[in-house]
Amino acid sequence: MLTVAEKKALLGLARKAIESCLNGKRSEDFDARTPALDKDSGAFVTLHRDGMLRGCIGTFASPNPLFKTITDMAVSAATQDPRFMPLGPEELGLVTIEISVLSPLKEISEITEVEVGRHGLYIIKGRNRGVLLPQVAVEHGFDRISFLEQTCMKAGLSKDAWKKDAAIFTFEAEIFREEDFREGASASLS
Repeated sequence: MLTVAEKKALLGLARKAIESCLNGKRSEDFDARTPALDKDSGAFVTLHRDGMLRGCIGTFASPNPLFKTITDMAVSAATQDPRFMPLGPEELGLVTIEISVLSPLKEISEITEVEVGRHGLYIIKGRNRGVLLPQVAVEHGFDRISFLEQTCMKAGLSKDAWKKDAAIFTFEAEIFREEDFREGASASLS
C-alpha cells in the first residue's frame, strides 16, 4: 500500500512527465523517492477528458522502479495509445490522471476465482492478448461472465474464447486519481 504522500507524488510526477514531453523538454529529476516508489512494479496510467477515456497504457512488469514506470506509462498514454491521436499541449489542463499500481499476475484455473471489483483480467490465446483493469468492470456494471467476454473482445477474440484453451490471469490494483486529492474529495486514501 502506498501512502497518501506517495500517491500524490506519483500523480504529480505523471503530470510533469506528460507536460515535459508535450513541451519538448526533458523531465526533471524525481527527488521524493521512498522504498515503495523504488520497488519495481507493473502499473497503468489512464487519462480521462470530460469523463471519457483519452489514453491508457501500462505494463504488468517492469525492471524499473515504480516512479520510472509511472513516468514512462504517463508519456505513452498521452502520446502512443493507438486508439487516440496524441495529446496536444492545449489538452493537458483538460485531462485527469488515474494510476493503477498492479499486483503480480496470477493464472487461474476456475472462473469462480474472478472477483468483479477486486480483480483485473488478462487473457491470452495464441498471439492475442487483452487486459481490462478492475475498475472497468465496476464502471460498466459487468458481471463475471461479461467481464470475461469483454476482455476476450478487447484481445480481438470471440467473446466466448475464454472457454476454449485461453490462459486467464487475474491481478489486483491500487487505484488513485487526481480528483481524489482535490478539495472536498471524500475518498479515504490512506
